[in-house]
Amino acid sequence: MHFQWYPGHMTKAKRMMQENIKLIDVVIELVDARIPISSKNPDIDELAKNKSRIILLNKSDLAHKGHTDEWKQYFEEKGYFVATVNAKSGNGVKSVQNTVMDACKEKIERDRKRGIINRPIRAMIVGIPNVGKSTFINSFAGKACTKTGNKPGVTKGKQWIKLNKNVELLDTPGILWPKFEDQTVGLRLAYIGSIKDEILNITDLAIELIRFLVEHYKGILEGRYECQEQENAIAILEHIASVRSCRKPGDELDLDKAARILMEDFRSGRLGQITLEFPEE
Repeated sequence: MHFQWYPGHMTKAKRMMQENIKLIDVVIELVDARIPISSKNPDIDELAKNKSRIILLNKSDLAHKGHTDEWKQYFEEKGYFVATVNAKSGNGVKSVQNTVMDACKEKIERDRKRGIINRPIRAMIVGIPNVGKSTFINSFAGKACTKTGNKPGVTKGKQWIKLNKNVELLDTPGILWPKFEDQTVGLRLAYIGSIKDEILNITDLAIELIRFLVEHYKGILEGRYECQEQENAIAILEHIASVRSCRKPGDELDLDKAARILMEDFRSGRLGQITLEFPEE
């Protein structure tokens, strides 16, 4: 499978971010806790150099807690300020205010020495499509400031949001990068829904996910679908189609429908807490 998705609005969004970075004190990057490296846009490192950096490990409720703790330590050792959040439930969101103030401590002290007091911190929030930025902002602000959706590409333009007297936030559209050097990154982004399903072969995607789960999370598929995990991935998908009554006219198994059920079960957390990549890799 080959993965690539870089629509025109992403080029425009990246240009807008480059134009506004000079106004910014700290860059807050949301990543998906299930794939913290694959969901971290490498272009942001160039864009945000010389700025304070915060990594938010979002959707932590869907990821394996032990691996999330390892990823938090991994990023902290690289000099990032890190917080673990679940924007949907609000878990961990309140602590982000303290993380922002910690990340900007030196800047606040410099302002104080120059007689500038109570100037709000200006933060830019960035992340790939469907990583939960809008949901996080609404949760952080305690009100609906942005449109949200479970499809990539809901936020189209920039907007400034005054969170409180201490922090102003520049929201930006979710952007990927023009080329995935490693197609495993594209595969993992497709798993979590950051690449539009409409341009993917969803059956092939589900088969690859089955292979990963059988290798790293033994018993999960068996517990959910009562399948035999020693069978090959296609046979397991056929079993899922059978037990979930996914059939076409003429009683033929509908593997595409079964694949969509599997992907939705994974993305919603019904399969359990699953991390798709690990720091030791």
